[in-house]
Formats: sequence, structure tokens, C-alpha cells
Amino acid sequence: MNDRSTTPPSTGPAIVLVEPQLGENIGMVARAMANFSLADLRLVNPRDGWPSEKARAAASRADHVIDSVRLFDTVEAAVADLNFVLATTARPRDSFKPVRGPEAASLDLRRRIADGERTGILFGRERWGLNNHEVGLADEIVTFPVDPDFASLNIAQAVLLMSYAFQVAGREGDLSPRFAAKAPAPAPKQDLFRLFEHLEASLDRAGYFFPEAKREVLAQNLRTMLTKAGLSEPEVRTLRGVVKAFDHEAGRLASGDESEAGETGA
Repeated sequence: MNDRSTTPPSTGPAIVLVEPQLGENIGMVARAMANFSLADLRLVNPRDGWPSEKARAAASRADHVIDSVRLFDTVEAAVADLNFVLATTARPRDSFKPVRGPEAASLDLRRRIADGERTGILFGRERWGLNNHEVGLADEIVTFPVDPDFASLNIAQAVLLMSYAFQVAGREGDLSPRFAAKAPAPAPKQDLFRLFEHLEASLDRAGYFFPEAKREVLAQNLRTMLTKAGLSEPEVRTLRGVVKAFDHEAGRLASGDESEAGETGA
């Protein structure tokens, strides 16, 4: 197999899958890459051949990644145009290569790409990862801080973790979410004051302010609590509707009690 397309511009590391077995896994890798704006996917001897409809289906519309996949016969050929290569592994190796976590490795990748270097990350076979020769082709090793008693990661999970780390490394410490709920403006004070009056009148009818000597303290506690809540105009309207509903029900029950009392006295 030969490289079937020209090398795209380097906006992120190439993701190199060595002898991936299942088309579904390749598709999930493509989806993970697309989630974090990576697009250069290279396959070394995929077991079930290429193209793969199973891969396309699992990619969940990451068609641009699937369509630009390039095939290679060897790892050497897959990384030949790269200046710097990381090898992912969960096992300690008899090697003097530097070992980094995904965060530190991604920061270094960002720096190298900014300097014009072409970079890539090797991911091994689903069952047993990369062999020593393949790790030896890389400049450094990247490993994940997983439980040593259960260190195996699905290949798509490993790619997702590195893709996310690479994305975060480019945000200069800004980990704010992609979007946020729009915070409504606090209600005008006049609306809040009407709520105070409405609520206190209702509570007064219900006998809440007892004994009378504590009225001012109890009322002030309620006002402080409602003020600290920073209620929006719709929230104030909602609370007034709640108080109104309670008033209505209290009135209905009071009317019912009076009727029953009249009937009993007859």
C-alpha cells in the first residue's frame, strides 16, 4: 500500500494507528479526532482492509477524517515526513526515552507545531499495543495516569484522551465550557419590593409573625434571604404566583370552614 494523498497542512499531530483490527474502532477514532479538530489519520496495515463502511458508520459523520485517511505498509513509512513522534504505551519499556503524561506531551506538541515541525502520535494494536521496535521509532513516550491494575485502554479512548489534552494545551489554561447559560438580569427593585409586601401580607394573615415583638426581625430575615438570591424578573413573577396560589387556597379553605360551622349551628 502507498500513501494515496498529499500531506495536509500541519495544524495538529498526525494520528497513526498501527495494524488496527476493527473498522468500528477506526471510525470511533475518527469521531474522537473530529471532536477536537484533528484530521490527519494514518493507518498501517489495517487488518480488515480499507475503505471500511463499518468505520464510516462508527465515525458518526466525521466523514472528512475518514475520506482523508492514508494507508501505509510500515510504521517507518507512516512517520517518514514527521519531525517528532510520540509513542503511546501503558507498559514500562526498557528504554531511555523521555516519558511524559498527556498534558506535558501536548504542550510540547503545541510548541513544536508553532515552530513549524510536523508531529505525530503512534497508537498500537487493540490487543497488545506497540512492539518495542515501533516504540523505538518514536522520540518520546506518552502514557496515561490509569490504574496500574487495569491499564488497558480502548484505542479510541486513548486517541480521545490525547486529542482532548492537545485541545486544552492550546487554550492557555482556559478550561471554561464551550457554552454557558445566559444569566438573566436581576429584577428591578420595585418588583422585589412588591414581592416583599405580597409575601408579608400573606404571612401576616397566616399568623406567621408571632409574637408581634419579633415581626421586624422575621420580616428582615425574609427580605435579606430574597435579596441575596438575586432573583430575576421572571423568578419574582413566579414567586408572586406561588404566594397568590397559596392565598387562594387558604381563602377557599376558610370559606369552607365557615359554611360547615353555619350548618352545624343550625
